[in-house]
Amino acid sequence: MPSAETEREKTAPLLRIARSKALETVREMVAGCMQCGTCTASCPNAWAMDLTPRQLWRLVNFGQEEEVLASGTLFMCSTCYTCTLRCPRNLPLTSAMAALKRLAFEHAHKTRRRAAFYRSFVDNIRSYGRVKETALMSMYFLASRDPKLPLAFTAPALRLLGKGKLHWPGRPGRGSLGRLMDAVMNREGRP
Repeated sequence: MPSAETEREKTAPLLRIARSKALETVREMVAGCMQCGTCTASCPNAWAMDLTPRQLWRLVNFGQEEEVLASGTLFMCSTCYTCTLRCPRNLPLTSAMAALKRLAFEHAHKTRRRAAFYRSFVDNIRSYGRVKETALMSMYFLASRDPKLPLAFTAPALRLLGKGKLHWPGRPGRGSLGRLMDAVMNREGRP
């Protein structure tokens, strides 16, 4: 039977509040979270997340920056605003998730593969105005810097090409959202 001292030592990392200034803004956004689970119940992507939104907000409030940034939940958020609209405390959960994504980019060395995919996705939308799968995956493979990664996608890619579901990328520029995205970035004060 574990002693009370042993139990306290096990839970001490969960109870510590990190001194991270980067996480402080997000913590303030979700400080009023009462852990009701409405965000998780409302999220259309919760089934695919390694941490549910409710669990993520709990980790944020506990200051567990490493666990938060290592989570794939950040990159599964589709920014549909359902959680924000249904939150009984009217917390800006979608804005908090966006802030966590930006924080993950700043710490990209810890979450390189996920950040590489997200950055490739955003750059793909900026260039083409829509998702061009072959260009997206090419950019992702280059950004991830893992020579074995494309091999994992070879079989599904060949099946999709055989069924005519994948198309070679066209010219960037047509339908480009680059100027619009640059204006938003400037407004938010990001480079």
